[in-house]
Amino acid sequence: MQAFNPYLPGWEYIPDGEPYVFGDRVYVYGSHDRFGAPLFCLNDYVCWSAPVDNLADWTCSGVIFRKNQDPMNRLGLRILFAPDVAQGPDGRFYLYYAYDFLGVIGVAVCDKPDGQYQFYGHVHFPDGTVWGRRKGDEFPFDPGVLVDDDGRVFLYSGFETHVPAIMSRFRGHRNSGGVVLELEQDMVTVKAGPKLLFPLKTNTETPPPADFRGHEFFEASSIRKIDGKYVFVYSSTNNHELCWAVSDRPDGGFRFGGTLVDQGDLYLDGRTDETHALNYLGNTHGGMVQLNGNWYIFYHRQTNQHSYSRQACAERLRRTPEGGFLQAEVTSCGLNGGPLQGKGEYPARIACNLWSREGTARYDRKFDKAAHPFFTQTGKDREDRDDQYIANMRSGAVAGFKYFDFLGAGRLAVQYSGQATGKLEVSTTPDFSALCAVAAIRPSAAPAWEDTALAIPDGVHPLYFRFVGEGALNFHRFRLG
Repeated sequence: MQAFNPYLPGWEYIPDGEPYVFGDRVYVYGSHDRFGAPLFCLNDYVCWSAPVDNLADWTCSGVIFRKNQDPMNRLGLRILFAPDVAQGPDGRFYLYYAYDFLGVIGVAVCDKPDGQYQFYGHVHFPDGTVWGRRKGDEFPFDPGVLVDDDGRVFLYSGFETHVPAIMSRFRGHRNSGGVVLELEQDMVTVKAGPKLLFPLKTNTETPPPADFRGHEFFEASSIRKIDGKYVFVYSSTNNHELCWAVSDRPDGGFRFGGTLVDQGDLYLDGRTDETHALNYLGNTHGGMVQLNGNWYIFYHRQTNQHSYSRQACAERLRRTPEGGFLQAEVTSCGLNGGPLQGKGEYPARIACNLWSREGTARYDRKFDKAAHPFFTQTGKDREDRDDQYIANMRSGAVAGFKYFDFLGAGRLAVQYSGQATGKLEVSTTPDFSALCAVAAIRPSAAPAWEDTALAIPDGVHPLYFRFVGEGALNFHRFRLG
């Protein structure tokens, strides 16, 4: 089996993924989007896991925590945002979550990593006051949790956007930036803090350090201890990248490290123009994990031309001689351990690059949807059929796949549909200066195959598909051989 990006089935929409290894499996805890939904995170939490020695074999344990299990949400009207999980000093597993903009952090507990979590409590001060209920409390959001080697427990949180009072049950929250609290051994009582670690760009009282300029903290707190250092992962004010900072201690002194991954490969090769990113942009959130001796960054991509149906992806990270991390390139083969085989059949949904003739767009801003291709599926949110595809490829639209290891390849077949007439050009370069195949495209209401010769040298190459013609093409699959 081979591992692709996104690494879960095409019908599954898990953003904000936090990966952890417990025993011989890697578990991912994230929010749970609904396909075609008008809001983030409408489904209950589920847990996916895979053997550490087979990162293509993902299975779902089902729902591990429901929205209405928290006493503050008995009617299930509040939605579950990005969670985190930590194994406590008692060996049990603690799930931390925030209900949209309620302004509290809830905790659930379970005896195993993917079991049925039960409500445990809300993060609170020693006098019983729930954090977020005192006037002037920092707004609780996006929890990240670390149980240190000495058993000390740290909770990280923060959010840039001002939360309107109508969306919160309490007026008077502060939004200063990313904060840390130390918790007692019970995993829910505040021992110290909150303490400001990552001032917001808009914080004039305590401005962010100069080394964070252009990549200031926005949200998505995630923390790991790596080689004796504390590595903090977060989403920056650019919104579509995950950055890292590092310190010698868990509660201060963080220095900016750089970008770990960007949805559109911005900041790589001097690329900074968002309209010419290599994929469509929106928010992202994730964490790091070491698998088989390599570090990976988990993140998510956008689908369906909005930010409410997001999918889980991961990329391998390269390290610097000093122990830092370099920015990862977005690929189709993130967890595969290397390029995909240059033969066999592949779904178009694993494209890591996608753009129109006019470039790309940010899904959180207005743009002409009719002009841009996008990932989508037929029907409604479901778990019984994987038919995700690329829709609305108009003339000049490009879908890119990285990478394949070719050996003796000579044929290419593409599966497509739509009222389109023209050709699908294939190249190993994004400017199509190395054309290696051309497939004829004719109108077809149902998915149809077109076979053509493929002239590609042996070795590792990307593949770029560009539609040239009239109408709108839907790109379903392709076959190499």
